[in-house]
Amino acid sequence: MVVDIFSNCSIDNIHCSIIFGSTRNIHEKTKRPVIMRTLLEAKNINALYVTGGSNIYAVNDVSLEIKEKEMVGIVGESGCGKTTLVKTIYGFIEPPLKVTQGKVILHMDEENSVDMLSSLNREEIEREVWWKHISWIPQGAQNALNPTLRIRDIFAETLKKTLINLDKNETLKFIEDHILKFGLSKDILAAYPHQLSGGMKQRVTIALAMAFKPKIILADEPTSALDVINQRVILGMLKEINSSYGTSVVLVSHDIDIIGVICDRTAVMYAGNLIETGRTEDLLKEPLHPYTKALIESLPRLGDKSRKEGLKGQPPDLRKPPLGCKFHVRCPYAKDVCKEKNPPFMEVKPNHFLSCWLYMSE
Repeated sequence: MVVDIFSNCSIDNIHCSIIFGSTRNIHEKTKRPVIMRTLLEAKNINALYVTGGSNIYAVNDVSLEIKEKEMVGIVGESGCGKTTLVKTIYGFIEPPLKVTQGKVILHMDEENSVDMLSSLNREEIEREVWWKHISWIPQGAQNALNPTLRIRDIFAETLKKTLINLDKNETLKFIEDHILKFGLSKDILAAYPHQLSGGMKQRVTIALAMAFKPKIILADEPTSALDVINQRVILGMLKEINSSYGTSVVLVSHDIDIIGVICDRTAVMYAGNLIETGRTEDLLKEPLHPYTKALIESLPRLGDKSRKEGLKGQPPDLRKPPLGCKFHVRCPYAKDVCKEKNPPFMEVKPNHFLSCWLYMSE
């Protein structure tokens, strides 16, 4: 059964936006699983798109780790490299995407680890990693369900990919039992995707991603194009999956509101760079990077009637990224060094990492 994580939230102490009415201390109000060992490490990832003879430098020297039973948010404006990073972590690397540097180390168990980029080919990744260790819910996944198949047949096709040797009746029983765990009715199994609402289709994709209880789910903008009620349901599903199954969830969104609702830790990206990471509660209360501050200050607050202004200027052209810090063109605090050298990504407080010259020596 899916739990509504918002049901006990006080509207007096706003966590994110007026939309959700959720609270800043939601993590204190819900029991959190103990965060344990590292499941995956993305190290120094460089990725680009080769299109029309030009390169789009989508991800620049990004490192990120995912721990067991953790909920990690990746936030930033559209086009900042979030989806490219997640695709690389998943091993879904197809032209025009090209990874030119880095490692994605998957710790399959306590003793066995593998660099997915250098040690596994695509066929091996699909057979050994996808569904079993990592599932991916791509952006617009609810519209990617095969329109010619009934929902039960979509599930059955997935089971075949993982080499589960079940007969037809056993397969149907497995599917029925599985979807009930995610608050879905058996009635939907006879339906075609077009007969379901957008929210219901997204719930199906999440249940599909959990068919083999992977250690990690990568959810790319899972609430986009959904109404507020369905957004609540989807976030509740992801949180319940994390709490009940211990599955680590990586939630990608352009909306820091969404990230703030359920994530333990947040990573902020800008123009292909990782610029700040930390505990979500700390980052929301005391953001350090000027870009992160601007994101949070633009959020609406109950009772606050002041006009909210978006960040001035535009992100840089990633075909010709500027020298130095990629944010310096829009940053009100930019110094000369910001225009010349990209700041290192360093720990400036316990478990709080930052790439900004304002907080470090040149």
